Amino acid sequence: MTRYRRSPPWRRLACCLLLFAGHAQAALQLEADAGALTAAQAAATRHLLDEALQRLPPAWNNGLDRRITVQWRDDLPPQVHGRAIGSLLLLDRGLLDGWMARPAAGGLEHPDARAALAAVIHELAHIYDRSPQGRLSRDPRLLDLAGWQVAPLRLGMRTSSNSFSDRSPDRYELTKPAEFVAVNLEHFLLDPDYGCRRPALFRHFSGHFGWAPPTGACAPGLVFLQAGTGVEQETPLLQLDAERVYAVDYLLAEGNEQPMSRWGHSMLRLVICAPGRPRGPDCRLDLQYHRVLSFRAFVDDVQISSWRGLSGSYPSRLFLLPLQQVIDEYTKIELRGLQSIPLRLDDAEVAGLLERAAQLHWSYDGRYYFLSNNCAVETFKLLHDGVPRLAGEPLSSITPTALLRKLRMRGIADGTVLDDEAEALRLGYRFAPLSAHFQAMFDIARTALDLPQRRVQDWFALSPDARASWLRRAEHGPSPELALRASAALLLLEQAALRQQELLARDELKRRYLGKRGRADSGAAEIAAALREFLQTEGYFSRPATLLPEPGYGLPQAEERQILRQAGSRHAARLQEQGAALRAGARQWLGPAQRAVLEGTEKNIAELGERLRRLHGQLGGMQLQ
Repeated sequence: MTRYRRSPPWRRLACCLLLFAGHAQAALQLEADAGALTAAQAAATRHLLDEALQRLPPAWNNGLDRRITVQWRDDLPPQVHGRAIGSLLLLDRGLLDGWMARPAAGGLEHPDARAALAAVIHELAHIYDRSPQGRLSRDPRLLDLAGWQVAPLRLGMRTSSNSFSDRSPDRYELTKPAEFVAVNLEHFLLDPDYGCRRPALFRHFSGHFGWAPPTGACAPGLVFLQAGTGVEQETPLLQLDAERVYAVDYLLAEGNEQPMSRWGHSMLRLVICAPGRPRGPDCRLDLQYHRVLSFRAFVDDVQISSWRGLSGSYPSRLFLLPLQQVIDEYTKIELRGLQSIPLRLDDAEVAGLLERAAQLHWSYDGRYYFLSNNCAVETFKLLHDGVPRLAGEPLSSITPTALLRKLRMRGIADGTVLDDEAEALRLGYRFAPLSAHFQAMFDIARTALDLPQRRVQDWFALSPDARASWLRRAEHGPSPELALRASAALLLLEQAALRQQELLARDELKRRYLGKRGRADSGAAEIAAALREFLQTEGYFSRPATLLPEPGYGLPQAEERQILRQAGSRHAARLQEQGAALRAGARQWLGPAQRAVLEGTEKNIAELGERLRRLHGQLGGMQLQ
């Protein structure tokens, strides 16, 4: 057996100190292959490499204890600035020429200097990402932020493509996660605005490295381009401060009998406090300031079809809408109730969710699939990616009602607010559909006039002429008081019928003049052009990034916001003008049957209005009870 002599204590201490010193000095080393370089080129290369090393976070620089040889090449494919192969870094020689030709006054901000520096950092990022210390492109949280999202129908697997295609600094980042990491580390180290434009990624990289580069001042708050009716009366660009958002609710539009609406519609309601009001429960009373985040299939040609919804032919985008508009759409027109269930999120989680929503609003251009990427799936992904705590919760769902059920089961949604229906209606946790109200109004008229129909839906299904024959009897009711009440009820129902018919008329116009079998008669081309122009203007509010010029990426900053204010106001005014012109000319473009329905309903409304004034006068200004 071999015996080993124990070293003296001083020798063991010296070895430890040498070992520690060796690790402390270990760092990434870049050496240029100077065989084919002139002295000036070799010096410029050393300057470039030193500049790149100085930009790296200490954890990155010290974590790659290796020597990397840098070669300038003339044989790289077009548009390829560099490649990292093992411990060899290949760079396009044209970058060296640009680095050496940069003007002295331009410094590192000159495009040629930045391109060369970015290429070196990009390839070093690949080397770092492949190392045990890196592995950023496999980090689940970074994949969430980057846009390779969890797909509900794929057992936790992620989407194969990245739909965060708008407002990108370099679309090469969308090809695969490794390129996303490399491109974004370029901007993390070289762009002082990166922390403002992609704040969540900036925080993630800073946390990973335990270090952050210098940053510029960010524009305050988050901005959204509001869509929907009524925005032309105000500035379409809304600046939102997370400090004014008291709560976020899961907003569910209840289902109806339509095939594509049977399982409801998922949205998020932002409970925003009125200016000057302290954050608290009273903010729920400030309905005019509340907004709704809603993923919708933007239909820019013809009415939604089931086949196109299944095949992903519709863009899916995130809209910011006034709450009152959403209430009117569902309760008055579609006759669907709304449930507004508070989510249990702390202030930091609300802020993170809003920041993620803003990123989606300006960058996301997804595709709508009725089964695999509908409103419930999109809302789930927003919650999953925007609130890290929820990423570990089993919330994946393809139906809005199932998503709500899972949120309640996990204790994230407070469903108790609906236990007392009257209190829920009073406090705005539920908005009842007007179908019950319409039925009550119809029951008044049915009792007074002995109408044969039993349901208000059957009444709406009648033609305006058929309804008119019954409307004329309302003036001769059993008593003037009953005649007044019946006429008032019928007027409200005719107004509701008109709103529904106007929506049907819009869909008919799109089908008749923009569909594949659109009309080709005289004037059809002019009508189709007017409709397309209107839909194009409307489209700016569904994809607001198109209002901003290139270059630019991420969340809009101060100068870009000024452009958005001007462009948004201009397009909102234009949309109002185009809408008025379309409404004025639409009647002559409709088919005879649809035009007759609209005109007949309007005639009924006019006659009922005149009759109400007459009956009201006869009864001496009697108030309806």
